[in-house]
Amino acid sequence: MSKHGRILVAMSGGVDSSVAAVMLHEQGYEVIGLTMKTWDYASAGGSSKETGCCSLDSINDARSLAVGYGFPHYILDIRDEFGDFVINNFVDEYLAGRTPNPCVLCNTHIKWEALLKRADKLDCEFIATGHYANIRLQENNRYVISKGKDEHKDQSYVLWGVSQKNLARTKFPLGSFTKAEIRHMALEMGQTELANKSESYEICFVPDNDYRSFLRHRVEDIDERIGAGNFILSDGTIVGKHAGYPYYTIGQRKGLGIALGRPVFVIQILPESNTVVLGSEQELQKGTAYVRNINLIKYEHIAEPMEAVTKIRYKDTGAISQIVEDNGNMKVEFQHEVKGIAPGQSAVFYEGNDLLGGGFLM
Repeated sequence: MSKHGRILVAMSGGVDSSVAAVMLHEQGYEVIGLTMKTWDYASAGGSSKETGCCSLDSINDARSLAVGYGFPHYILDIRDEFGDFVINNFVDEYLAGRTPNPCVLCNTHIKWEALLKRADKLDCEFIATGHYANIRLQENNRYVISKGKDEHKDQSYVLWGVSQKNLARTKFPLGSFTKAEIRHMALEMGQTELANKSESYEICFVPDNDYRSFLRHRVEDIDERIGAGNFILSDGTIVGKHAGYPYYTIGQRKGLGIALGRPVFVIQILPESNTVVLGSEQELQKGTAYVRNINLIKYEHIAEPMEAVTKIRYKDTGAISQIVEDNGNMKVEFQHEVKGIAPGQSAVFYEGNDLLGGGFLM
């Protein structure tokens, strides 16, 4: 009988989830490892060489570590669910002129649900992942996510969509450690190759981080269906032609293929007319944002205006703002204007280190 009970650990084959699994094993949990196969390069239109969390090498690395420490390991094929929901949404968002946030959708609707479903079958009370974040139960009986110790690796931003029901059964073993400390632990475990594994910052199912090629592969007639359109300025002046609105994102400056004698940025995308609006950096600045599909974590409601730090992208440092629920959405008033509010990206709200919740920018 284990000291703490049975726990299902999501193992990608990388250093973070591997060390998390060993850490829990050594703490006295009965660990069961699970690696989820979410995609493959053949269906994504990539090269023959698979890399990253879903490659055969990564699956074998996870299994080898589990075998070495004497706990079971399973592989769960969720490519159908992942493709139907995450990849289809990714394509649909670009076709709607928005910038998608696939990691949030995957965590919220695919990984957590798949993990807990398998955990129930294996009589596991808890699940664990290698995310750099913390979780606690507070006095109002709500589970709260807070930032990880390593501010450069904190992953609370991509966890805003996880439900209270699922957080109640979740553990984040790495929250109180830095990445350097985790790599050092791997070395102490004798896992030199694992400790030195490089990290991928790409979207897992987009080969070489080239989303435009991915869209062309997934939507075979995209160029015929949409085709070239106009670049215009905010006053309506046509200043050139573009390759098709899905290939551009808010805030983009490079790769526009247009020279106006001054720096210009994508400030708006109009899918109905296949138009991309260009403007100055100042025109990217906005003081107000509205956020949909809200999931609140720390409090059940934010019915009265409160001060929060709002992050509008993963590597954003955040901006002081006032937030309040508004007809099912969240209204965000920034203390100072922020640059590059991109519809479809996540806006995530913090009170100190605590995650208040988040949603998708409108």
